[in-house]
Amino acid sequence: MIVGTQGSLLGMLRWQQHSVVLFAASAGLVIALREVLGWHWLRIPSVPVAIVGGALGIFVSFRTNAAYARWWEGRQLWGRLINVSRMFCSQVLAYLPRAENGAPSALQRRLIERHVLYVHVLRCLLRDQVPWSDDDVVRFSDAPTRESLSHETNATHALLDRQLAELAREADEGRLAPLRMDALDRSIAALLDVQGGCERIKRTPMPRGYGYFAEQLIRAFGVLFPMAIAEELWVMAIPINVLVCLAFMMISEVGRVLEDPFTLFWNALPLSALTRTIESNVRQRLGDEDIRPMLRPDGNGVLM
Repeated sequence: MIVGTQGSLLGMLRWQQHSVVLFAASAGLVIALREVLGWHWLRIPSVPVAIVGGALGIFVSFRTNAAYARWWEGRQLWGRLINVSRMFCSQVLAYLPRAENGAPSALQRRLIERHVLYVHVLRCLLRDQVPWSDDDVVRFSDAPTRESLSHETNATHALLDRQLAELAREADEGRLAPLRMDALDRSIAALLDVQGGCERIKRTPMPRGYGYFAEQLIRAFGVLFPMAIAEELWVMAIPINVLVCLAFMMISEVGRVLEDPFTLFWNALPLSALTRTIESNVRQRLGDEDIRPMLRPDGNGVLM
C-alpha cells in the first residue's frame, strides 16, 4: 500500500510534480490557443483519443501486472524460506545427538545460530546493504567469521557450505544416519533454491523499454487529450487532464516500485519482519528465553 506522505493526495502530487506541471500546462496551452488566439480548429475527435487511452491503460497495466508477479514470487520464496528454516531447525534438534542433560548440544546450537546468521546476511545482500555492520549479523557472528565471509563472492552460499560440511562430518563419523543426512541435505538444497530465486529476481530487472515507452506515451496522451475535451469542458479540462494522465502515470509507477521487491522503499517485502520471524521461531526451539518480539506494522502500515 502507499503509506506516509505518499499516501495523501498532496504527497502524490508532490511526488509527481513534474508530470502534474506538464499535464496542467498542456491543457492550459490548448485552452489559451483556442480562447485567446481563436484556434478553434485545434480539436481532436474524442473517439480516437478514447481508443488510445484504452490501449494505453492496457499497456501500463501489463507492466504493473508483470512487476506484481515478481513481487509475489519474492513473497512466496520468503514464505518457503520460513518453512524450510523451521524444518531444518527441527531436523537438527531431532537427528543429531543432544548433550547429556538433554539440552541442545554445542553443534546443534552452532548449526541453528549459523542459520539465523544466514537469513540475516541474505536480507542485507538482497537490500544492497553491507551485512558486516548490520546489528543482527553482528549479534550472531564473531569478528573472524565476518572477516572471512566478507571476502566471499557469495557469503550466503559460503554459510550453507559450512553447514553441509559439518553435517557431512557427523555422518562420516557415524553420529548421523544416512537417511537423516539425506533429509538434511534436501533442506539445504531447498535453501539454495530459495536463495537462487531471490537472486534471479534481484539481478534481472525488467526491460527498460517497458517503463520508457509507457512514460513517453502518457506524456503524449497528456498533450492530445485536452484537444478532445477543451471545447466541452473549457477551464475544467486542466484538472481533468491532470487527473486522467496522473492516474496512468501512477499505475506505471506502481509497476516500477514493485519491480524490485527487496528494496527499502515502501511496498517492498518486509524482510526485517520475516527474518525476525525465523530467528524467533528457531531460537525458541533451542530453549532461549531472550526471544525478541515479532515486528508489527507501524501507524502507517509500514512493516519493513
